[in-house]
Amino acid sequence: MFGLIKTWKALEARGIMGINRRNADYVLKYNKRHLYPIVDDKIITKERALAAGIHVPEMYGIIETEKEIDKLDQIIGGRSDFVIKPAQGAGGDGILVIADRFEDRYRTVSGKIISHEEIEHQISSILTGLYSLGGHRDRALIEYRVTPDQIFKSISYEGVPDIRIIVLMGYPVMAMLRLPTRQSGGKANLHQGAIGVGVDLATGVTLRGTWLNNIISKHPDTTNAVDGVQLPNWDGFMKLAAGCYELCGLGYIGVDMVLDQDKGPLILELNARPGLNIQIANDCGLTQRTHAIEAHLEALAKDGITEDVEQRVRVSQGLFGHVHPR
Repeated sequence: MFGLIKTWKALEARGIMGINRRNADYVLKYNKRHLYPIVDDKIITKERALAAGIHVPEMYGIIETEKEIDKLDQIIGGRSDFVIKPAQGAGGDGILVIADRFEDRYRTVSGKIISHEEIEHQISSILTGLYSLGGHRDRALIEYRVTPDQIFKSISYEGVPDIRIIVLMGYPVMAMLRLPTRQSGGKANLHQGAIGVGVDLATGVTLRGTWLNNIISKHPDTTNAVDGVQLPNWDGFMKLAAGCYELCGLGYIGVDMVLDQDKGPLILELNARPGLNIQIANDCGLTQRTHAIEAHLEALAKDGITEDVEQRVRVSQGLFGHVHPR
């Protein structure tokens, strides 16, 4: 027990944030409970983003009841690819990604052939709340399937890589690229075996990677280096993330985004309780960075100053960016 306490004190000294501190000092302090539905329900998030002119994957339709499952053909029309998601799902569970049609059947992104009835069954499971937060009845969202930018082809296995940026009061504090693997079944979910790669906030250049709690430099499936990759349109991602503060009103959030080869940066979802593995990927603690932003906000408040999205991004890049050692 003494050894564990000693280890944790050493981690705290490095600014590593634990779940209790995250919950008490950030989630509870900065996230008002009545605003949670904005980020916990993907449909509400999407509608708010569209109203604010923020780019998100196009929504084809919503199914809310068993009877409305009959509308599926009408919603997907002649499209050969689309995504079905639970509106209140978490961790990527319940998501069905259709990549193509095969005669009167469908091919998933992993190559599995499924029938129309199997898709209807999946939607029915979503509606019952099988994948929702708290097991409550849910809605099914049918939307545009993101095609990852070609930059990710050599460092990702199937699926869609995404970028998470932790944002405090509109200031980005840490970023991570999540890369699907064979182990994760093509999903960008660290708990299922995806890779987390730190990203330099100033430049958008990837740093080292972490996979199943091990430090890595190469993707286990493609064997290509995951560090030193320049992510395109990085300032666009930073501004998108910073602008989500105004979008949802929550002060401490994780913003998940993707880079579509045709549509550029898009917001996938917002998270009011973002995980802490991002610290491992960046070899850096969140606490020192969040304290720096809180000190900056205190200084601004004394002078009665507020900063817009671009100013906030510049502040974060100046405070936390560093030159990649390459």
